[in-house]
Parts: sequence; structure tokens; C-alpha cells
Amino acid sequence: MKKFILKSVLYILLILLLLEVIVRVFHLYTEDPPRFIDEYGVEKRVPDHDGYAVTGNRNQNYSKFHINKAGFNSFREFTPSADKYEMALVGDSFIEGFHQDFSNSIGKQIENQTEGVEVYEYGYAGYDFANQMHLVHAYEKDFQFIDQIVLYLNYENDLGRAVYEPNKDRIKMLSSTLFKIRDNIKLLAYGSKIGIVEPLKKLAQRGVAFNEPEKGYQTNELKDSEEEELKRDQKRIENFKSLINLYGLDKSKTSLLLDSRKTSERFLDFCRNNGIRYIDFAPNFEASKKPTTLIYDHHWNAHGRSLIAKELAGYLKKIKK
Repeated sequence: MKKFILKSVLYILLILLLLEVIVRVFHLYTEDPPRFIDEYGVEKRVPDHDGYAVTGNRNQNYSKFHINKAGFNSFREFTPSADKYEMALVGDSFIEGFHQDFSNSIGKQIENQTEGVEVYEYGYAGYDFANQMHLVHAYEKDFQFIDQIVLYLNYENDLGRAVYEPNKDRIKMLSSTLFKIRDNIKLLAYGSKIGIVEPLKKLAQRGVAFNEPEKGYQTNELKDSEEEELKRDQKRIENFKSLINLYGLDKSKTSLLLDSRKTSERFLDFCRNNGIRYIDFAPNFEASKKPTTLIYDHHWNAHGRSLIAKELAGYLKKIKK
């Protein structure tokens, strides 16, 4: 019996070792550049990291990233000055662009379609509007030279708070020993990405490993009432007002990039009534005959990102005229 157990353990270790080699050879795992909070309270990536971001369990999306000296995924360094025309594109993972090679990012495509413009992509997964406003304020010495600022706003997710607080707990968690072990054992990183280790996480949390809670059949009766929507809109608009009052908003060179299909008409009215410009990419997405998002992910695919670049390039051309 003892001999059988020892052989079983040995075979399991050999199988795991073989799987680790396969995952590494075929680069099935994704890389997540380390994060930190700088002296200005801005959360971003540790500079000078290169690697590959992988989505899906068979490398459905495989793209190279490059973290520049400013701490953001970009094909160029950020060197704003008064004698150049620059555009800052600020936002979350949609702007960070780990779903596309950094050499063909939205910013790069904008530059290819315009003349004499440098695009700085301040994208970071997890940013909400508070993060963005704080970043622009924290780096005001740089942003005073930047000619156009575009803030990507996902209305449903980005207006949940009225003040900015750096997420120190997340940075601490991602720097923990457990996460370091996961990142160094690529089989574990791959298993975490595709959900294999979820049952183990649930067991560790004293939950049920495989059973999912019953969600039942969803009907229109579960839709929010008009009163609930009004309260939610009012809260989001108040948070938006609080942030722009706290940090200021240069309306002469700042615009919001948004999807009007997912944005409250009340908020759009507020922007129009207060002279806050926004760039709506919904019409181009609706008119597209091709899918604009990834099949296995809600992020923009290559076609969707090209439409965003085209929209912003057209906007720049109008502004410069």
C-alpha cells in the first residue's frame, strides 16, 4: 500500500510537471505587469515591463504589451511640451489595451490617421472616473502642456464614488506571497485564468465547491423601477459633480468618450447643459456590420478599437481646424 501511494504521488508530480512545461512552451498563461502606487497617489504599472497578455484557454487573444517609463502600456514615452500637439487618452482596461499589440494600439492608430499629433495612453485596468480625475490633477505639470484630454467614461461602472482613495488593499493583495506563487507557477496561473481553481477557492472559503446558486428565470419584472433609476442617476451625477468640483475640469480641452447606449439621458442632458463635451461612439458601433467586441470578453476587439481610433482621429481633425 505504501509503495502504491508513493508511486501515485510520483506520477501526479510528473504529470503536473509535464503540464507546467506545456503551459510554458505554448504560453497559455497571461502575464500581469506588477502594480504600485506612486508618490502622487496614482495607481499604475511598474515601468519597463514587457510581456504577453493572453485571453481564453487556447490563446484566442495573444498580444504584446510594453510598460513605458510613466507606468502605462504604450508604444511611446510621454514627453509633453508646449511646442508639440498632444492628446491624452485616459481610462480603464479598454484604454490600457492589453487585448491588442501595443504597437497597434488605439493611440498609434490615431497618430497614423492624423498629422503632427502625439497620443499618450494613460490606461489602467480598474480605473474609474475618480482615478482619472485624480491622475490628471496629480500630473497637472504635464497636463498643462497637453492640448486635448479624453476621459473614457463607462457610465454604469465609473461613477460609484465622489472622492478618490488609492486602493492600497488591492496592491497589498497582489504583492502577497500567494499571488507571487501563482504568478511563478504558470500552470496555477493558467488554471486560475480559466476557472479551474475556483472550486478550490470556494472550499478554502468554506463554500460549496461546484454548486452554483439558483438564479432562476429572469423576467422583465426584475427590471429597475423608474424611481430606482432616477435615484441611481442622481447619485452618479452628484458623484460626477463632486469630482469635477474637487479637481476642476478644463472644458476647453477635455472631452468624455462614451457609449450613449449605456449612458443615462439625464447624464447626457447634464453634460449638454453644462458645456461638457462628449464623444459618442455608439452610432459607429451600431452601424458596423462586424462584431466590435471579443466573443469571450466584453472588451473591444481589433475592429472595435479601430472604430474608436477613427472616431477620435476625426474629432482631433475637427478640433485642430
